[in-house]
Formats: sequence, structure tokens, C-alpha cells
Amino acid sequence: MQSRLSAQSSWLQSYYFGRAIFSIAWVAAAVVFSGQIGPAAFLLVIYPAWDAVANLADARVNGGLKANPSQALNVVVSAITALAVIVAISHSSFAVLAVFGIWAILAGVLQLSTGVRRWRLDGAQWAMILSGAQSALAGGYMISRSVGTVAPTILDVAPYAGFGAFYFLLSAIWLFATAYRSARA
Repeated sequence: MQSRLSAQSSWLQSYYFGRAIFSIAWVAAAVVFSGQIGPAAFLLVIYPAWDAVANLADARVNGGLKANPSQALNVVVSAITALAVIVAISHSSFAVLAVFGIWAILAGVLQLSTGVRRWRLDGAQWAMILSGAQSALAGGYMISRSVGTVAPTILDVAPYAGFGAFYFLLSAIWLFATAYRSARA
């Protein structure tokens, strides 16, 4: 049992660090390419697509999609969102922000659910639970902005990705510190 926990903690550390690095790079690219329609559109599609791939990889490492229903659903929701962003880009930036808002709510609730389930099994999931809750709230904010009068840009999504990076990095560091303390005890 101890080696499973150690392997799980090691996987989650790497997974959370990887998610943080991707999100930080995405935010940096969003800032750099915010005025360029093509690269910004690519970034808006790739963000939920990456989330689908990341959730799929994590679920597969942790017993598969059947054993991780919230992540299985998150894979589907994120993949559909990537496709919906492609369609929304041809309509308006307001539509894109609305799609991101809906996705943030759904993905946040699913992440919160995964965090609660993992807390019982692995502990140290409070940051992921907070992240899921904040994601859902951010989604509501994005939807409210999508019906506004000021045209949204990729920079309206960047803070969402930035907070995601923060929570993933915090979770990775927390798990690392916990493992370090356990090894020294």
C-alpha cells in the first residue's frame, strides 16, 4: 500500500508540475500573441484540447476511465469544447468567451469532484478542490462578460489559465513537501 501511495504521489507531482508549466507557457503565449488572430485562435483551441489529453493521461495512469468517471466526463467535455471553440471563433469573440465560460464551469465542477475523490484516497487535494470551485466561478464571470459590450480577447481567458497554473504548481509543491517530510520521518 505504501509503495502505491508513493507511486501515486510521484505521478501527481509530475502531472501537476506538467500542467502548471503548460499553463504558464500558454499564458505567456497568450500575452505575446494577443493581437494576432491566427495564433490567438490556435491557443484558444489548444487549451481545452490539452485539458482533454491531460485528463485522459491521468485517468489512464490511475485505473482507467471507468475508475475515474469525473475525469472521463472531463475528457469528453474538454474535447467538445475544443471543437466548440473552433465553431465560435468564426462567429465572434463573445461566443468564444461564452464557450470558455461554460467549459470553465463544467471542468471546474468535474475537477472539484476528482479532488474530493482523490482526497479520500491520496490526501493533499485541497488546492485542486479550491481550483475547481474557482474555475466554476470564473466560468460564470466569463459568461457575464460574453454578453457585454466590450469585445473580449484572449487576455480575458489568460487570468483563468494563470490561476490554474498557480493551483497546479501549489499542488505539486505540496505533494513534494509532504513526500519529503515523510521520507525524513
